[in-house]
Amino acid sequence: MYLHVGFCLLLFERLPSWNLGPTVITPQGSEEDRSSLSVEMSMILSASVIRVRDGLPLSASTDYEQGTGMQECRKYFKMLSRKLAQLPDRCTLKTGHYNINFISSMGVSYMMLCTENYPNVLAFSFLDELQKEFITTYNMMKTNTAVRPYCFIEFDNFIQRTKQRYNNPRSLSTKINLSDMQMEIKLRPPYQISMGELGSANGVTSAFSVDYKGAGKISSAHQRLEPTTLSGIVAFILSLLCAALNLIRGFHAIESLLQSDGEDFNYIVAFFLGTAACLYQCYLFVYYTGWRNVKSFLTFGLICLCNMYLYELRNLWQLFFHVTVGAFVTLQIWLRQAQGKAPDYDV
Repeated sequence: MYLHVGFCLLLFERLPSWNLGPTVITPQGSEEDRSSLSVEMSMILSASVIRVRDGLPLSASTDYEQGTGMQECRKYFKMLSRKLAQLPDRCTLKTGHYNINFISSMGVSYMMLCTENYPNVLAFSFLDELQKEFITTYNMMKTNTAVRPYCFIEFDNFIQRTKQRYNNPRSLSTKINLSDMQMEIKLRPPYQISMGELGSANGVTSAFSVDYKGAGKISSAHQRLEPTTLSGIVAFILSLLCAALNLIRGFHAIESLLQSDGEDFNYIVAFFLGTAACLYQCYLFVYYTGWRNVKSFLTFGLICLCNMYLYELRNLWQLFFHVTVGAFVTLQIWLRQAQGKAPDYDV
């Protein structure tokens, strides 16, 4: 019996000491601690589909988190949506612990929010998948004529499924090939938007022009114009018709000059100047340039001068037609101005 008791005492001495004191339960961390832990996780948080022309949100994630940092990112989403028409087609905005990436194509922008350590190649591959699916599902006519925010909210189902895949790299690596996207990003990296360019977060934005790496400075030539109206299309066609008539008459004048010396060479110059003026009016109607309205009035003045010089070769109705078309196209150029600020949609 003594031997048995001694053996038990020896075994108890060799066991590790046990803490039999009261158990202390530590409270859960604060919201900042939890947010800092979530930031360490590399993941996509949300995504939106926005119309470039006016910043109208077409679809968005419905599981948007409500943390302090996320609310700030909602403000950046809204500010970016107002400037999509002025920005390159692939951009990144770094906002503290988060990155906002977006791509734009065919008048629609695909925007996503992810943590700062989420790989760029995965982020833009995710956006590329959203773009392909959206273009396949909805035609551009529906997109351009949409008037109600989030009218394609059912697209969120695809956003959620794709987001889950991209937040789980093990299941993702076997389904997509990232080499093409990685090479494209290397050759044409996304433009990095600075906070100074974007403006303050309180809604007061500053006017800016961005320098796009590899594409030079984004000038007024990249400014988008308002949608074309029926009268604008008619004016464009009539201007092309006047240019064709001037060109044909110019070639006939060259033939007459070669056959006899009676034709005035200045008539040939006037016909070809009228052709160039009509074509330049078409260019001004389609594209935005600096001093666009002034250029259109000067071009109309050139058309009038050419027709005044050609009054001996044209009757009054022909002169009236050419001058009237030139005035009509000039009016349409003046009416079709650059797009203004987008409505204050809550993106």
